[in-house]
Amino acid sequence: MAVNSEQPIIIKKVKKGGGHGHHGGAWKVAYADFVTAMMAFFLLMWLLNTTSPEQKQGIADYFAPASISSTTSGSGGILGGTSLGDDGAKADGKMSVIQQMAPEAPDHVDKDGQSSTTAASLDSASEQALRDALAKKEQDAFASAAQSLRQSLQDMPELAELSKQIMIDQTPEGLRIQLVDQEGRSMFKENSREPNDRARILLRAVAKVINQLPNRVTISGHTSANAFGKKQDGDWALSASRADASRQVLRGAGVDDDRIYQVSGKANSEPLYADDPTLAGNRRISIILLREAPVLPDNL
Repeated sequence: MAVNSEQPIIIKKVKKGGGHGHHGGAWKVAYADFVTAMMAFFLLMWLLNTTSPEQKQGIADYFAPASISSTTSGSGGILGGTSLGDDGAKADGKMSVIQQMAPEAPDHVDKDGQSSTTAASLDSASEQALRDALAKKEQDAFASAAQSLRQSLQDMPELAELSKQIMIDQTPEGLRIQLVDQEGRSMFKENSREPNDRARILLRAVAKVINQLPNRVTISGHTSANAFGKKQDGDWALSASRADASRQVLRGAGVDDDRIYQVSGKANSEPLYADDPTLAGNRRISIILLREAPVLPDNL
């Protein structure tokens, strides 16, 4: 018997298995759902923080099932035989809540449809704004006048050496210009009421600044204390006389007498250098352009 020498061909397929096979991407869908849910959660948290209590109440009323009243009416249906307002026969809705949230009508309404309270508030705000604007304008005018005086002292050779004897600042009273004695450079002769040539030059320069503004003016004379720091009776009359003499120089330089509000002598009661009332700098003439109350229009 002949032996068949041809062997059958056997094909063996090996299927690899393991615990780390591909799952078809289902996890991506689950992850996307999770991210969407988290985004919705954070949006909800943000809305809760940004909405007002009234808005929260309105949202709650919108979704509340209590806004639909139960009924036993034969007509059936959710709203059968009922009304959403308190006015209905069997109403149990939220109309009362809406009425409470509405603002109350003003007691008095003028012909333009504006409440008297609102009109008064607007008038008060307008008046205050006008006062602030006028005060700002006066402040700017004072600053401009002070700069003008400083510039004059720098431009004129005869005033340049006197610039250290003049002090300019703003106080609650107004723009204050002080003509101050320096050691060896006094503006008045000893025990004399008449200003010397140096003081007259300074007073004329101050008069130019005063004439730039409409404000009233006060003039005060000051003296220094004696070596023992005591007040002398004659200092009151001397300081007042020096202030009046300064007024006369200002008048001669063009300042109207009607602008002068007060002339006074304060002796050494208000020293410029309180730590040493005997210093020459305490002897001075103080000129103040007063702050004026703003004049408002009659229709305010």
